[in-house]
Amino acid sequence: MKMFLALAAMAAALLAGPVKAAAEAVPATEEEAYAIGLEAYIYAYPMVLMEVTRRVSTHASEGRLRAPMNQFAHMKTYPDASFKEVVRPNADTLYSTLWFDVGKEPLILTLPDTASRYHVVPIMDMWSEVFAALGTRTTGNGGGTAALVGPRWAGKLPEGVRIIRSPTEQGWIIGRIQTNGAADYDHVHELQAGFAAAPLSQWGKSRPVQAVSFDPDVDMKTPPVEQVAQMTPAAFFALFAETLKRNPPHASDYAMLLRMERIGLVPGQSFDLAAAHPAVERGLTRAAADAHRRIAERRRGLSLTKNGWVALGNALGVYGNDYLQRAFISFTGLGALPPEDAIYPMVPLDSEGKLLTGKARYILHFEKEELPPADAFWSLTMYGPDQLFVANPIDRFAIGDRDKLKFNADGSLDLYIQNASPGAEKEANWLPAPGGPFTMNLRLYLPRREAIDGGWTPPPVQRLP
Repeated sequence: MKMFLALAAMAAALLAGPVKAAAEAVPATEEEAYAIGLEAYIYAYPMVLMEVTRRVSTHASEGRLRAPMNQFAHMKTYPDASFKEVVRPNADTLYSTLWFDVGKEPLILTLPDTASRYHVVPIMDMWSEVFAALGTRTTGNGGGTAALVGPRWAGKLPEGVRIIRSPTEQGWIIGRIQTNGAADYDHVHELQAGFAAAPLSQWGKSRPVQAVSFDPDVDMKTPPVEQVAQMTPAAFFALFAETLKRNPPHASDYAMLLRMERIGLVPGQSFDLAAAHPAVERGLTRAAADAHRRIAERRRGLSLTKNGWVALGNALGVYGNDYLQRAFISFTGLGALPPEDAIYPMVPLDSEGKLLTGKARYILHFEKEELPPADAFWSLTMYGPDQLFVANPIDRFAIGDRDKLKFNADGSLDLYIQNASPGAEKEANWLPAPGGPFTMNLRLYLPRREAIDGGWTPPPVQRLP
């Protein structure tokens, strides 16, 4: 609480008195604006992507996972090749999501008793950071009620209601319930029906389900990550400044705030790039394109394990001041869970160090003692170059331990990764690949310590002759 009060005091100090605008001080040079702009774009990227995703997710369309603010939306089936709401989706769980706004009053959340069913309900602020997680690992499977409150709220809650304080007024809940194939949908739907949310003033009262609104200015066709990539520098920084008005920086961001003030980006104030000093405008325009490229190319700087898998690191969900890691994870998989709940090793290369392609055939061989160490479940998921699912003849986008896999006599396991069927006798273990480039993620839910610490690594993806 003290952290948030200190942050509020700092923001008030910035906004109350006369703030030095760029025009009042010695203006930044183009190179200075460029250097600060690189940092500012990377810092702002998750918030801008979150805001674009929020707008898409809370407006009317024929897509799934649509609901007004403060109301749950539930995925009723696994995503398919038409799903574009987030990149690198999973085909292991059914999502239950909610975009919240607790600026005026708390939101009361109710979760169901899932018995022995694994589930996780992470709560993210508008910086894409997981500040709380409900579910199997943290609060158990018994369900319950909690109040999600804003950063400055200081009222009273009903007796026995747990308080969860959000660092920002808005944010995203993206719950996941373990789903064991299509035959399991009906049971998961029953659990989803137990999710509820209501503003404190309406809690316990009859509340009609609201319809999503329609805004012709919201692009419902282009994936949010592409929308951000296509933004002009002026639009990007303007949207960041507007979103920042209701969603304060973290207390540890003070150094970045001072840097951004130099180019006219101040929390609580709008930003118009066209009104900036010409040198600042030129510097930020150059910086935006280079910063976006730096985020996209972050993967090259990540370490490869001995078997060609990319270790995304343990900085998932909570990033501190590692703004580049936060931006990269938002770019590649917005809504990633902390490593205690899931890890996501990604493989772009085969055993020969060549990029994976559907023009080749591969096998992923697990010795019996090498099977992924997960206490919940694991899966291997296929993605095309746009980080989304690619249509295939059997509509299979992931394969894992809940499928009817055929193990070898010695307990080992072979997964076949290729564009064409490996034959009827091997199709149970076939993960279809697109015709061109692809990457894969191995997901381990409730990973054991050796998987988190790196004591276990996945085997290489072997190219077949």
